[in-house]
Amino acid sequence: MTIHNLSLKNSILNKFIAEIRAVNIQKDSMRFRRNIERIGEILGYEMSKTLSFNSETIETPLGQSHIDLPNNEVVLCSILRAGVPLHNGLLNYFDGAENAFISAYRHHKHNPESFEIIVEYLACPSLEGKTLILADPMLATGQSMLATFEALKPFGTPKEIHLISVIGAQEGVDFVAQHFDKNTHLWIATIDDTLNDKGYIVPGLGDAGDLAFGKKLQQ
Repeated sequence: MTIHNLSLKNSILNKFIAEIRAVNIQKDSMRFRRNIERIGEILGYEMSKTLSFNSETIETPLGQSHIDLPNNEVVLCSILRAGVPLHNGLLNYFDGAENAFISAYRHHKHNPESFEIIVEYLACPSLEGKTLILADPMLATGQSMLATFEALKPFGTPKEIHLISVIGAQEGVDFVAQHFDKNTHLWIATIDDTLNDKGYIVPGLGDAGDLAFGKKLQQ
């Protein structure tokens, strides 16, 4: 797997990451969602540089312009519910993409330290020969990303796979690197060192779904 960690080079991305982490700023759920969306736009822009391009001729009012345009058939798949703002940011740039949505959540059987990933809802077009973008803002253990990909397999074999996350733990990054094809790309805004005993990224930012859409009763 090729890992693209955008935090290795300073950019305006740092400001958006700082704001989604900061306990006082992240309380503004609308700003939190918009910052996740803006991070998605930046990650999507960087990812776009690896796509395939064809030369096209554009008619202008005064003549012709020649430009290379991407020709990939993109399917954008996000994990509900935390993935919605990230999905919107990517969709701002890949507005012609087909869309897939999947619910994947942690189910704690006996105690907070152990859980399994449950996939319930899935809507997906054909993936055969297409460019799959799999987006999940928090790459903690990596199990949700893998469970989602396994659930998508009946819909066809993508030509290429791009994983997109905002914050990851090194353990989760290592996990997906081991379980996805070596030609897969991971685009991530920043990587933290550790997970706590509940599988949350430290220092991370907390629960991205709760910060974006409010607290939930389900555990």
